[in-house]
Amino acid sequence: MEVEQFYYDNKIVKKFVWATIIWGIVGMAVGLLLAFMFLFPNITDGISWLSFGRIRPLHTNAVIFAFVGNAIFAGVYYSTQRLLKARMWSDLLSNINFWGWQLLIVGAAITLPLGYTTSKEYAELEWPFDIAIALIWVVFGANLIGTMLKRRQRHLYVAIWFYLATFVTVAVLHIVNSMELPVSALKSYSAFAGVQDALVQWWYGHNAVAFFLTTPFLGLMYYFVPKAANRPVYSYRLSIVHFWSLIFIYIWAGPHHLLYSALPDWAQNLGVAFSVMLIAPSWGGMINGLLTLRGAWDKVRTDPVLKFMVVAITGYGMATFEGPMLSLKNVNAIAHFSDWIIAHVHVGALAWNGFLTFGMIYWLVPKLFKTRLWSTKLANAHFWIGTLGIIMYALPMYVAGFTQAIMWKQFNPDGTLMYGNFLETVSEIIPMYWMRAIGGTLYIVGTFILLYNIVKTVKQGSKVTDELAEAAPLQRVTKRRTLKEGYHTWLERRPVKLTIYATIAILIGGMVQIIPSLMVDDYVPAITSVKPYTPLELEGRDIYIREGCVSCHSQMIRPFRSEVERYGEYSKAGEYVYDHPFLWGSKRTGPDLHRIGGKYSDNWHLNHFYDPQSTSSGSIMPSYKWLIAKELDKSMTEKKMETMVSLGVPYTEEEIARAQEWMTEQGTQIEQNLYSDPDFVKTYEADKKYAEENGEDFIEMRNREVVAIIAYLQRLGTDIKVENNADTSAINE
Repeated sequence: MEVEQFYYDNKIVKKFVWATIIWGIVGMAVGLLLAFMFLFPNITDGISWLSFGRIRPLHTNAVIFAFVGNAIFAGVYYSTQRLLKARMWSDLLSNINFWGWQLLIVGAAITLPLGYTTSKEYAELEWPFDIAIALIWVVFGANLIGTMLKRRQRHLYVAIWFYLATFVTVAVLHIVNSMELPVSALKSYSAFAGVQDALVQWWYGHNAVAFFLTTPFLGLMYYFVPKAANRPVYSYRLSIVHFWSLIFIYIWAGPHHLLYSALPDWAQNLGVAFSVMLIAPSWGGMINGLLTLRGAWDKVRTDPVLKFMVVAITGYGMATFEGPMLSLKNVNAIAHFSDWIIAHVHVGALAWNGFLTFGMIYWLVPKLFKTRLWSTKLANAHFWIGTLGIIMYALPMYVAGFTQAIMWKQFNPDGTLMYGNFLETVSEIIPMYWMRAIGGTLYIVGTFILLYNIVKTVKQGSKVTDELAEAAPLQRVTKRRTLKEGYHTWLERRPVKLTIYATIAILIGGMVQIIPSLMVDDYVPAITSVKPYTPLELEGRDIYIREGCVSCHSQMIRPFRSEVERYGEYSKAGEYVYDHPFLWGSKRTGPDLHRIGGKYSDNWHLNHFYDPQSTSSGSIMPSYKWLIAKELDKSMTEKKMETMVSLGVPYTEEEIARAQEWMTEQGTQIEQNLYSDPDFVKTYEADKKYAEENGEDFIEMRNREVVAIIAYLQRLGTDIKVENNADTSAINE
């Protein structure tokens, strides 16, 4: 039989490996800075682009899309060529994929700290980046599918199935969740509002974890674990069941992020049911991965690559057991909005994604540079330091989560909240935050050890060249199944059909959940008293989004006795119909704000932004002094309102025409309210005098950003009137 010679493209793999290491350190460093901000809130005092709310999405994007994303591309580009016995279809597309992805990361690193954000978790980048992400993702998919079509290996190995499902599903998720109307070059509003926006976002958000952080890594597991252990995959049949059941069930589970919220009960219950079922395929994959190592346990004791992979697969099993458990309503009632979720997420991120990436890099680099790993001892040291870091990070966060939940829900014998002051629950968990910071420090120290070890390995290795390979060309056979050929075996040699079936599997769950929310008129019951935001409130809401306030504050009061007692009447779906985007939040570092309107004076809010500790002793909120000094940009207000009209918000032409006058009137009223504080008057007059003496333009208080955000906060939760906050329909805990 004729044998063809060809070259594997190792240069593209090398590029992605280096990008993985570099961006990993950057993303972890930002995360470590955030961890210390819980202990030293004003560590970046006065630097707006380094405030917690702005760099928190930078951390999540850097870790998910820069660190993990580059690791995915490195592993996929390496394994795909060898599994298909073919060079990647197009070197040009490979390089466009690499450089385009790096430019997107740099763009995120610039725009997110500057406050350009949609606020939608894991999808914060603005609309130009959304378009660019879609284009680069299509480049990756085209290269992947093109390589399959010119392959020399007849059957598609299990890893390729997962790569295909990743490409198709991430494309669908990203495009649907990124539907938005631009206002300007870096500002847009979500096409969905309130409840619909929440459902679409967490359909995306949960499945970004499923199909970006899980399915591609399962593909990498199915390739690199057998390679590192020099053992075949434990069960081919189990891999088939694992793949199809996982991609079908996973897509339904998003609503479990919105339990006890304003989302309709049927959608919540659907999410719970499929989340519970999800444990079966998830653990099937874990078992298949671990049992692949049967007979290789002696090697595990000495080989750092296998050590990393064993802990990674174990971390995957822990996280995918905990996920279905957290979707149970009685467990979710305790865990949601607490640090328990932070622990859960980081077990997956640090162990599953991080350690599998480290194991892959330690295995890959010596092969790419035709040498041995420079120091096995250092790799083992990295393993133990990283493992200790994971433990010291996760365990304190579990304790913090339980502590928060217990304190939030505790009542005195007379029926009052035992810990009525939210800050009591914050100060109680500060020691756990110290432990988390130490754990995170250990983890990043381990990553620096990896960097040093890899640099030394590369220096002692050979110059990177494309790797020579040879294989027989693919012999075309009948498209029909033979009598002895199983159906799935036949499907494995039909990449187009396999892709179509995978697409259908993931679309079913998405359509069942999303289409009713968009098409059924009574999906969200109307509340006639709910009105659109005034122009000043709309501008204030945009500032709230820019500063990332939703990272620490929720706007969703669940129907629990403790929450109704603490915050006020529980939230109704109809209250959010004009919220583009929704701002329900996923973590309470500070109290819920949905009923904050009218609770405090305008002066209290001003002082709270200037120095949070002056109004709330023990607060770990940083100051936002720039809001008080900065002039409000009103140049885009009318265009923002017109965009909202296009999205269904009922502003009239007259209201848009008098937007500037309307903002001045409301701003002047807030300014007058601030004058009721003698201390404010002294400061304000001194500020005015200083500007006059130095020839600077003095900005009237009514034209400053802080007035706009005060207007927004004072509006929250005031559209409905409730006589008795302790509503009898709230769940008695």
